[in-house]
Amino acid sequence: MKLDVRPLTPDRWTDLETIFKARGCSVARGCWCMFYRRRGSQPALPGVRRAEQNRRELQALVDEGTSPGLMGYRDGVPIGWISLGPREQYLKLARSPVMKPVDEKPVWSIVCFVVPAAHRGQGVAAALLAGAIAWAKKRDIRLLEAYPVDKQGTLREDSLWFGKASMFERAGFSEVARRKKTRPVVRKRLRGR
Repeated sequence: MKLDVRPLTPDRWTDLETIFKARGCSVARGCWCMFYRRRGSQPALPGVRRAEQNRRELQALVDEGTSPGLMGYRDGVPIGWISLGPREQYLKLARSPVMKPVDEKPVWSIVCFVVPAAHRGQGVAAALLAGAIAWAKKRDIRLLEAYPVDKQGTLREDSLWFGKASMFERAGFSEVARRKKTRPVVRKRLRGR
């Protein structure tokens, strides 16, 4: 599958909402890709549901000029999301027993994929990953890192947000650490040493 992959910008915010509000994306609607961007838990604002607070915080990042990920379009329709950015923007990674830093090298982390149910099983996540690699190369990013699931058989939907290890392997990523049997840390060098 070939997708047109574009960064999330303020003028594309409604496209992200289309993806997250689609059938099969209830976990994404609750998180809005904010869970790993925080350190510890954060109390909800009075009278505001956690999901709405997360949505507002992600939109504020975008409005401030941060592009927290990329969206994939097929024939102009948004059908997938990949969250990526410098590892230091994902505060929770620093303390995660599974995803903590391997070393001090500057990496961009790929944290999650969101693909609505209607578009699953068609190679959308792999196309998003290919688009993210191409996007990163154009921006002179040296190293991409991800935290996929390496497990046989049927996977729970909530673990698929990280992507499958085999998909990353096919895209040229190599394992650099494994702190839990089913969760490798993988990297792809894009340029330099």
